[in-house]
Amino acid sequence: MPWNDKSGGGGPWGGGGGNGGGGGPWGQGPRGPGGPQGNPPDLEDIIRRGQDRLKQALPGGGGASPALFGLIGLALVALWLFQSIYTVQPDELAVELRFGKPKQELSEPGLHFHWWPIETVEYANTAEKLIQVGEARGNTSSGLMLSGDQNIVDVRFSIAYQVSNPEAYLFNVADPDEMVRQIGESAMREAVGRRPAQDIFRDDRQGIADAVRDIIQTTLDSYGAGLAINAISIEDAAPPREVADAFDEVQRAEQDEDRFVEESNQYSNQQLGQARGEAAQVREEAAAYKNRVVQEAQGEAQRFISVYNEYAKAPDITRERLFIETMEKVLKDSNKVIVGQDGQGVVPYLPLPELQKRAAPATQGQVQGAN
Repeated sequence: MPWNDKSGGGGPWGGGGGNGGGGGPWGQGPRGPGGPQGNPPDLEDIIRRGQDRLKQALPGGGGASPALFGLIGLALVALWLFQSIYTVQPDELAVELRFGKPKQELSEPGLHFHWWPIETVEYANTAEKLIQVGEARGNTSSGLMLSGDQNIVDVRFSIAYQVSNPEAYLFNVADPDEMVRQIGESAMREAVGRRPAQDIFRDDRQGIADAVRDIIQTTLDSYGAGLAINAISIEDAAPPREVADAFDEVQRAEQDEDRFVEESNQYSNQQLGQARGEAAQVREEAAAYKNRVVQEAQGEAQRFISVYNEYAKAPDITRERLFIETMEKVLKDSNKVIVGQDGQGVVPYLPLPELQKRAAPATQGQVQGAN
């Protein structure tokens, strides 16, 4: 019951004490913020006045209207539906959380419903992302690496990745882009450090890119990041600017070496082809000569056989004919002297061959004189 006793008795700090009419142990009783004669306010009166003001603020000035409560209820239901229905975009996947714990199901693109506020939604963008590594930052470059043959190379490459496990991506990784960048740079340093500089310059870029991709994917899987590395593209690999001229000289020397080797191989192939052609020609000529000699030998043998067959039929005639043919060949080009059969003198012989030889120069002289 409020302290509104006006009898002058005082209350707990009333004036009935030995302190005169002041009241209270400090000579004066406490005073309220209002009320007549400094008495504390009546709490029941304050509550009553608040209720009257609330009734005046409501429509109709009386009790609460059922229509108003209906409107408030509809507004609350609309707000609840608005918070409970969500949309997943085509390049996204969503994970629902019930009391902060992820659910096993994934929400694919489209409209979905969840029980808000006990359930919430987290979105994961599944589109492919590209991270550039090795870009210059101020006066330094994060792409400076040491190769296996103790050369410094400046490598710039890109990493293409996308989300493979939205739940792991959302709740196991704080900054996926920075994590992928750091892992990619570390993997590239490891791959380059195991190979000579020439491999990263031009000889085996694809092999290095595949090795870096495997290292990054293995590391991300061990972290449970829920990311998949699609491709590693080495965009540029060059020596530092301070030693670029020296590397260019080395490159030119290697190119000259390759050119000389190619020219020597070309000359070697040319000479080898020519030698092989000549060898084939010699073999063909030898084969032709062999066939000709064999054919001639076979022909001679066949002729001898045919002569022998004829000789076998008439030996005397054949011997005489062979003798006459042989003597004809022997005496054809020799000077001849015919001796009588009885040996008593020499038969006169007209030297017709000598006359023909003398007549030939005389004829040539007459032709020249006529000209």
